[in-house]
Amino acid sequence: MQLKRLTLSVMMMGASAAVMASGYHFGTQSVSSQSTANASAAEAADASTIFYNAAGMTKLDGTNFSGALNLVAPSVEYSNASGTYWNDGDNNPSTPRTQGGAIRGSTNGKLTDDLVAVPHLYLTRQLNNRLFAGLGIYVPYASETEYDRTSVLRYNLNATALKTIDINPTLAFKLNDQHSVAAGVIAQHAQASLRQYANFGAPFGNGSHDGFAEVDGDDWGYGYNLAWMWDIDGNTRVGLNYRSKIDHNLAGTAKWQRGTDMFLGAGGAPGVVANLVKSVFPDEEAANIKITTPESLSLHAMRKLDPKVTLFGDLTWTKHSRFSTAQLKYATSKASAKQSDTTYLNPAWKDTYKLSLGASYQYSDALQLRTGVAYDKSPVPDDDHRLATLPDNDRIWLSFGGGYNLSKASSIDLAYSYIFIKDAKANVDGRCLTQGHTTCVSSQTTGTADYKSHAQILGVQYNYKF
Repeated sequence: MQLKRLTLSVMMMGASAAVMASGYHFGTQSVSSQSTANASAAEAADASTIFYNAAGMTKLDGTNFSGALNLVAPSVEYSNASGTYWNDGDNNPSTPRTQGGAIRGSTNGKLTDDLVAVPHLYLTRQLNNRLFAGLGIYVPYASETEYDRTSVLRYNLNATALKTIDINPTLAFKLNDQHSVAAGVIAQHAQASLRQYANFGAPFGNGSHDGFAEVDGDDWGYGYNLAWMWDIDGNTRVGLNYRSKIDHNLAGTAKWQRGTDMFLGAGGAPGVVANLVKSVFPDEEAANIKITTPESLSLHAMRKLDPKVTLFGDLTWTKHSRFSTAQLKYATSKASAKQSDTTYLNPAWKDTYKLSLGASYQYSDALQLRTGVAYDKSPVPDDDHRLATLPDNDRIWLSFGGGYNLSKASSIDLAYSYIFIKDAKANVDGRCLTQGHTTCVSSQTTGTADYKSHAQILGVQYNYKF
């Protein structure tokens, strides 16, 4: 008898990070920058310049500390969802595929938590008149998404979570009064998990005996950052910032859970079904997936119109096409998938850009007001390549906030951002042949859903100069 294949989607690196920024970026690593929709990288206002342009450390005398906390309220809701089982002739291209019936379950719901807290820490130190050192510890990617366990889309992916942290020591060198450069190394730890349902009951009725797997994996990856800053004159500054790609081989464990009712008997052959399922989907097995987080290049500028008003701009290009294909591999070949041990994903992402514009107004000696707007292009090419776990789409940022000097040595920044995300639709196809493979680990289902998303971010940051 034939078991339906299990699809374990490889979007461990995706999830709902798109709520904040396109692709799977978190979106902001500084509250002072958040208040201008991340347009103010050329400003080098505090130690968080390590992330946006580390050459800006040469603008900070002495020792500087910045600690930021972002409170994120994401909202990703799906509706009008539907799914279909398919009988595809054992993945034989010469055998016509036929529908196996509609998937029963919930057709709408919310995918995200109500509130997520994300911290960032930065420290810079002037070593002499030309050389500066810094350390950044920040979150570039962070997300969590979960469908109802009864969702009609459960076979594509039911839950994902991602936690990453970068440790980024950097050196900056002041070439002269106009030009500064910087270089650093990035050590990035990624931890991911997912839950995926499987249609084990296909021989006796689709959906009659669902099981699921909990998959956890982590890895350290390494990259680098480069930066340049140019003071054209006393009122105008431009800069470039480059962050390299980072390769990850997320290795971990897949733990399988099987519905207890299938062991009580189905079609008069409980032992056969139970033993066959357990032989190809063991209680626990190794699993791994290779992911490359993308490189990015930013061009930014600032212009002081007068002692009170400053304008900012930033254009960031990201090579999201690094996530064109991916493969999730299991230690055990699945006999029900013709000995396949691999799940394939083909998101075909495109390279993207983000354009940010901002301004600040020095209301008083102690208080500065800030605002910004940004357009963030999604890497998803169309509805057929949009992932159910990452219903990403183009977005617009609206931000405002301010900074207040508590004393000569300390200050505080506050920021609020509302992120408008264009409505999206995902057409999900987990069948092997449509992915360009004759065998794969997949439940052989299709699905579709509509998505409405937005996010709010409240940030607070404390800065201290020693």
